[in-house]
Amino acid sequence: MFRAKLSVVPSWLAVCAAAWLVVGCSSTNVDKTANWSPNKIYAEAKDESDSGAYDKAVPLFEKLEGRAAGTPLAQQAQLDKAYAQFKAGEKPNALATLDRFMKLHPASPALDYALYMKGVINFNDDLGIFSFMTRQDLSERDQKAAKESFESFKELVTRFPESRYAPDARQRMNYIVNSLAQYEVHVARYYYTRGAYLAAINRAQLALADYREVPALEEALYIMVKSYDALGLTQLRDDAQRVLTSNYPKSEYLAKGFRSKDDPWWKFW
Repeated sequence: MFRAKLSVVPSWLAVCAAAWLVVGCSSTNVDKTANWSPNKIYAEAKDESDSGAYDKAVPLFEKLEGRAAGTPLAQQAQLDKAYAQFKAGEKPNALATLDRFMKLHPASPALDYALYMKGVINFNDDLGIFSFMTRQDLSERDQKAAKESFESFKELVTRFPESRYAPDARQRMNYIVNSLAQYEVHVARYYYTRGAYLAAINRAQLALADYREVPALEEALYIMVKSYDALGLTQLRDDAQRVLTSNYPKSEYLAKGFRSKDDPWWKFW
């Protein structure tokens, strides 16, 4: 039987190799910010964030939170970290950072901004209402993010009506309400086109009960008219049509029927 010979490594080479490993390993753990002032860390973090390197900015903001704990700079670091996480696509982490900020600093002068950021993050987090633009199955969409966005904006404009972020928050709230109503109506139409007329009526009635003075209600009434007609409930059909013509005397639905599928939902407003 043959046995492989083990080569003998010179002792000096082994020592050098070990030294290289020690230096190499230790260099990876060196904290380059160890001797930096909090202001320098913040400046570096902002530079990284402003240049779009959010993955590098987040850990710097986290270091600053610890180094400057209990100071306004630490609070600013938290808010900037949330923004960087949001821009990096880490939306759950950004929301968690904002929740922590509001819990730790309930009297902060930047609380209105934190609420605004929470609203914006949920507003952009594939609300479901935006799925209409890609024609996804409306019955499978979740409106949780849209409603949470609305609640954040509502708290902002209620508690801080004079905030610089309040005007934009009010516009976004209006958009969300319109979109949520439109969502309910789209689902009602989804049921109607599949012959589920009772489900269509119930969903249209839900939109009428929950929302006021939004464009989508015209179609909700029309869906009720068509669904009652399909079920042979002529009296209820006529009642729904009277309400439709009374509120929308020039309704295009009565003249032309449903809008084309190619018409985007946002043309309603």
